[in-house]
Amino acid sequence: MAQFSWDNPGMKTTAKSELFRELPSVDEVLRIPGVETLAAAHGIAPVTDAARAVVARLRREIASGLLTSSALQLALTGIASAIEGQLRQALGHSLRPVINATGVILHTNLGRAPLAKSALAHIRETAGRFSNLEFDIDAGERGKRDTHVDRLFRSLLSDGAISAHVGTAASAVQPEPALSESSEPKRQSPAEAASSVSTIVVNNNAAAVLLALNTLAEGGEVIVSRGELVEIGGSFRIPDVMAKSGATLREVGTTNRTRVTDYEKAITDRTRLLLRVHRSNFEITGFTEQASTAELVALAQKRGLPLMEDLGSGALVDLQNFGISGEPSVLDSLRAGVDIVTYSGDKLLGGPQAGLISGRADLVARMRSNSLFRALRVDKLTYAALEATLLAYVKRDHDAIPTLKMMRLTKEEIGKRADSLSAHVRSSKLSIEITNGESVIGGGAAPSSVLPTRLLALSCEGLSADEFSARLRASDPAIIARVEQGRVLLDLRTVFADQDPVIAGALERIAS
Repeated sequence: MAQFSWDNPGMKTTAKSELFRELPSVDEVLRIPGVETLAAAHGIAPVTDAARAVVARLRREIASGLLTSSALQLALTGIASAIEGQLRQALGHSLRPVINATGVILHTNLGRAPLAKSALAHIRETAGRFSNLEFDIDAGERGKRDTHVDRLFRSLLSDGAISAHVGTAASAVQPEPALSESSEPKRQSPAEAASSVSTIVVNNNAAAVLLALNTLAEGGEVIVSRGELVEIGGSFRIPDVMAKSGATLREVGTTNRTRVTDYEKAITDRTRLLLRVHRSNFEITGFTEQASTAELVALAQKRGLPLMEDLGSGALVDLQNFGISGEPSVLDSLRAGVDIVTYSGDKLLGGPQAGLISGRADLVARMRSNSLFRALRVDKLTYAALEATLLAYVKRDHDAIPTLKMMRLTKEEIGKRADSLSAHVRSSKLSIEITNGESVIGGGAAPSSVLPTRLLALSCEGLSADEFSARLRASDPAIIARVEQGRVLLDLRTVFADQDPVIAGALERIAS
């Protein structure tokens, strides 16, 4: 190898072979004072990996003809800085916070519902040390992890109106293969089922649907309207999940019109379940008809079948108080007589990612005993976050849940923040107009509902809207905005108030 010199920038070679000989070995790089300092701070192993990556990159650039001798020498004089940058990339977090200025409250790509402060605190205090996740402190013996939230769900979903409906057909399900007492809990009487509503937690709503279908309908048929065979983000399709569950799909009606008589005509001795699926991210309008929940409840009770509803988002409060109509709550469905409701934890509920199954205690008990439940169960982090979120509901402290607080913000409140932020940005290159706009819920919830808002419409001299948006994403933290009609739009509904100054500072830096 040619003698390597750090202080000879005038070295002149042209042949690639000679440039390769000028490259230092990794061992030589590690003896550079600046690199030795990095090794002392971060450890020799990661610094060695970073040095190897930087040298390999230089080798590729020589091979492709991108480096001349003088350019290589310039790169070598700054190799310590290059290794430091490589180290930051290798040791830094890939998952990191961003500022959501899109106005989409439940933005799936941005992590959906942000957690309440109390949820974060409860995760810290229970996950950083040991906890009673599956330990009954009073009895001094093993306990069940779902007891931590089931009591709260019972409190939130207990209602005198439920007992008048839920479980009235508890014992009237289609015959199933005989199971031993050890494999299935004793079936409750209608009176017992009506006295309580249970909830279990799995890792997301797709898992909840899978578990429920497998438990209630494996080997049999499930009747569902053709207008409800939805696909949501990530290619999650109801027919595919049903196939994995071991149940057979029985489609009824048409895309736009399905009557209760369509369900009734399709019932056979192989029918195990009636299923209603909440339409996510779209609506069917015009010449349409849909069997009402009351009609399906009556049919299910008449024919001795359980009725299940996949709500998808699933709210625990009446969203009409937030200006959103047509989005049923979990309690609405249970009050109406739906036997099993599945929904998400990180959407309208405003908690962690989870799939929640609420309904008749005897049916939920069967799901809990299904071996799939253990495969799909959640960990202590989820239970801690979910418990704290549910406690906020019990206390009626809805503003403690960021999702609900964002939905409650008025157009006037958002406008005042937009005015204040605009006043703190001073740049002759930046044009800011505050205009009317609309926020959306996202996450497949209330697809036709919008919330009036005020938008910051921005343009920057010398930058296209796409370039401006890219500069915002390159900020730390990244600022995610919308681009419409040649302007960058910021909706402060989904921006936490303490992030307003961060946005103002980023705008000034970009436009400076």
